[in-house]
Amino acid sequence: MGDEPVFAIDGVSQRMMKSLVLEELNNNPNNNQTLVDLGKQNINKLNLDDFEIKRVLGVGGFGKVFQVKKLEGSDKGKIYAMKVLKKAVIVRNKETKTLDREINLHAKLERDVLEAVKHPFIVQLIYAFQAANKVYLILEYLSGGELFMQLQKERMLMEDTAIFYLSQIVLALEHLHTNGIIYRDLKPENIMLDREGHVKLTDFGCVKESASDEINYTFCGTVEYMAPEILNRSGHGKEVDWWSLGILVHDMLVGSPPFTGNNRKIITERVLKGKLQLKKYLTPDAKDILTKLLKLKIENRLGFGPEDAKGIKSHRFFSAVKWDDVINRRTEPPFKPVLRSEDDFSNFDEVFTMKPPFDSPPGSISDSVSELFIGFSYGGSPQPNGEMS
Repeated sequence: MGDEPVFAIDGVSQRMMKSLVLEELNNNPNNNQTLVDLGKQNINKLNLDDFEIKRVLGVGGFGKVFQVKKLEGSDKGKIYAMKVLKKAVIVRNKETKTLDREINLHAKLERDVLEAVKHPFIVQLIYAFQAANKVYLILEYLSGGELFMQLQKERMLMEDTAIFYLSQIVLALEHLHTNGIIYRDLKPENIMLDREGHVKLTDFGCVKESASDEINYTFCGTVEYMAPEILNRSGHGKEVDWWSLGILVHDMLVGSPPFTGNNRKIITERVLKGKLQLKKYLTPDAKDILTKLLKLKIENRLGFGPEDAKGIKSHRFFSAVKWDDVINRRTEPPFKPVLRSEDDFSNFDEVFTMKPPFDSPPGSISDSVSELFIGFSYGGSPQPNGEMS
């Protein structure tokens, strides 16, 4: 077993909280000095006033995602997505029925991972800043919307169309694994399309940084897409992402995940005990990769061990894929979003875009929680076209 990873978020342990603070204080050991957010200084104290909130794009448990426009700087007028997350929320303990404070260390984790990991098929972090009890992630605006919306419209995809998206996802997961990161929440809702129609993985609140020999025991993800070793808490590694890829392959080609049910318990039982039943109309190559990705035993699963993505990329399901063309975005997207303007939002759900574009003012937060987010602010060098130098 390796050392406990810096990005561990499995329960709010004393060591984990301490490590996050120490990471920022290692050059300032004087506990009597004021804690300074050095990252904020580097980006000239960027704050919410530097952005115009235009509309709501999505709503989640810890906060919202807005479409925003930059008001100043070299990227003035540029459209971005702004993810607003609370540093802590009040939740009711299911056992004691008392109200507890749950610290959102997922926000800190997501910011750190996005700063560290740059890839053509992973959403780009542009800025990050904080105010009182909230943190703000400014991300590239992905006007193509969720892949989930396309699946809803088409119900299922032709195999060559699915392979286009899957090949890009494989490369994104391979890059994460190479950097010691397990994604753990692959599903259509977390796969966005940019304005050209290429894939971007988003939402990194479930990621886990892990050494190759480390086993994790946390429960994270969406049950239909969860690997059996997560559901039975037997310990898991990067192979969970390849199980989820298998579920995604099935979802794209058939129109639904292979294991479904009316509630979480039924789905869990079917994943752990059910038999994989494949539709007759699937091609032999599709059936073969599905069978190999959805192996209950980790050691038998395609992608197991140090080979990781190599075995998947060399499978005959992807035989027509030119991987150099994929990574360099030379492949032609099967669907290119029809956009009327830079801020076009037609590919987002009206349930969200019709909501008033309003975010509640930041509230107060305790010093102990604030200390966990020291150094959260981030800023690159955006060019007028939005690219980062």
